[in-house]
Order: sequence, then structure tokens, then C-alpha cells
Amino acid sequence: MEGDCRIPVACCRPRVLVLHALFWGLVSLRVFGAALLSEEKSIGTFTAVKPEAAPCWLLEEFVVTEACVRCSDFNTKSQLACRLTGYVERVNCSQSSREEYKSCRSVLMEEHLFWKFEAAMLALTTLFAVLVVIRQRRLDRLASEKVRRQIESI
Repeated sequence: MEGDCRIPVACCRPRVLVLHALFWGLVSLRVFGAALLSEEKSIGTFTAVKPEAAPCWLLEEFVVTEACVRCSDFNTKSQLACRLTGYVERVNCSQSSREEYKSCRSVLMEEHLFWKFEAAMLALTTLFAVLVVIRQRRLDRLASEKVRRQIESI
């Protein structure tokens, strides 16, 4: 009689388990090492570069003078505020009376991303539902063949 174990016996051997542990240990060490190195580099660049003044909208009260709009291709490359989200709004700081640009998130962009996510989840749900039905039919067919073979052997 066949075993019902779904994990191959070869995967449970100590040598294979040690190799898996070693592989995943090296992968995680590499990922965390890269993260630490990038963190050290970013800290080093902040100390080497002359610190810029913080935007006034971080320090003071501000009024939005122009609503959130999409940046042009030129502005996306030239303005730091446009690089973050692709949308920017003009703000006027109350104390210093400076006008600056602040990155923002557009309602249309958020709605578009939401519907893209919903469509992706619907597609994945459909795909996996079809896979489950196919697998269940295959298992049912195998079970009925096994029962048929057992009945024929009597």
C-alpha cells in the first residue's frame, strides 16, 4: 500500500535539511548585509553633504494654494517633490510666507491603484479556483480508479 506522505522522503534526510538551512542562512545573511551596507552608505552621504534647510511646510502651518496635480515629465526629473509620487501641490507657509511644492497623493491615482489591485486579486482568485477544481477532479479520478482496481481484484 502506498504511503500518504506528501513530502518526499529525500527531503527529510538530515543532509538535505542541513543544506537547506545553510542555503537560507546565506540568503538571509546576504539580504541583511546588503540592507546594513545601504544604511551605512546613506548615513555617510548625509554627513558628507551639506544639510539643506527643511521645507517650511514641515515646520510651520501652511495653506494649500494649488490642489494636487500631476507633474510634467520635466518637473518629475527636476523637482524633488515630484519624484516621490508624481503629483505635487503648491503650499504657502503662514509664518515665512514662502511658496513651496509638496508631494501629494492624488485621489485618482489611489482609485486607479485600488482597481488594479482588485483586478489582480480577482484574476488570482479565478486562477486558483480553476486549479483547485482541476486538482480535485484528478484526485477523484485517481480514487475511483483505485476503488475500481480493488473491486476487480476480488
